[in-house]
Amino acid sequence: MIPAPIEPGSVLGVLGAGQLGAMFASAAVQSGYRVAVWDPDPDAPAHRLATHSFPKPFTDQQAFVRFSGLVSVVTYEWENVPAQLCQQLEQTKPVRPSSEILRVIQDRLVQKKFLADQGFPVPWFKALTSPDRLGEVIRQLDGPAFCKTSTAGYDGKGQWRIGCESDVPEIEESLHVSARSGSKWIVEAYVPFVKELSILVARGTNGQTAVYPLAENEHEEGILRTTLVPAAVTSTVVEQAASLARDVVERMQGVGLFCLELFELAGGALLINEVAPRPHNSGHYTLDACSVSQFEQQVRAICGLPVGEARLLRPAAMVNLIGDDALTIGIGAECRALIALPGAHMHLYGKRTIRPGRKMGHVTFLADHLHTAQDRATRLRQSLIRERQH
Repeated sequence: MIPAPIEPGSVLGVLGAGQLGAMFASAAVQSGYRVAVWDPDPDAPAHRLATHSFPKPFTDQQAFVRFSGLVSVVTYEWENVPAQLCQQLEQTKPVRPSSEILRVIQDRLVQKKFLADQGFPVPWFKALTSPDRLGEVIRQLDGPAFCKTSTAGYDGKGQWRIGCESDVPEIEESLHVSARSGSKWIVEAYVPFVKELSILVARGTNGQTAVYPLAENEHEEGILRTTLVPAAVTSTVVEQAASLARDVVERMQGVGLFCLELFELAGGALLINEVAPRPHNSGHYTLDACSVSQFEQQVRAICGLPVGEARLLRPAAMVNLIGDDALTIGIGAECRALIALPGAHMHLYGKRTIRPGRKMGHVTFLADHLHTAQDRATRLRQSLIRERQH
């Protein structure tokens, strides 16, 4: 039975108050809902947009009682929120995506096993149960690899590149350090990809899906720097990516907004890197370039409303603002000229502390042709580098 829609005026609960939670809150309010945000960090930006704010630890029982009593449905802005908390909330309120999906996705090893067991294409991988077995696993693979913590870690954190067997002793030392905090690991074969891609898919409570255009991504030091939409790939690759997105989320019986990170290989084959059960950094272009943003789509899906049209209105290039970029962009003459161009949209997240590697905002350039948007994005990145060097 399809559950009844959650009507505007209801309170939507979100676990996590970073920029994704803030943009979800904005979309929810715009759609006529109220929002309760729970995040231990009192300075996280979504707290300032919420109708009800809970800057308390996720273990706080008083906060649990108040939060669960207020909300009609719960979602989350990232996959490292406690699955146990989501399971407890599910006793009285729907959590979308479910705690079961969260448990699968937040452990890289469990996620990869699920995808492989369902017949989806993933890179070669193997569980690593002890740092001392790393050399044995690398010899089995006989090629470059990545060793990653199986849980937590994002934006390149908790990852080690292994070029050859001689790299193993140094990395083993790092793994022994992380083992003290209870870490476990997964070893994945290095993928000689042609392009890094991502695709968003929304799935409603009635099983209806909407798939966004395929995006092409470029990373620096494990952090997303630039997203181009639509991706410069063949129609066959686009169709394959859309089919994978629908099939993975349907197999999970997921409700909400999901993102598949993909590798395109030479010849056009695709491998799934990871699945995110939430809006994605590479989907921020949808705020300005699509008929329905990924955040409005998240609201629609978890509330049981019809999912919206995921149509690209204009080609787009998105640049992440990392660390001091958030200050530089308002000071440098070149940067100011670029964000003054028609079709330029700047979003700053309101984070009060600037740190190296921290995502502080993004700029999206829209144009009639992708090469124009891409050129402006490239010029912005170059300008940011020059300004930092002065």
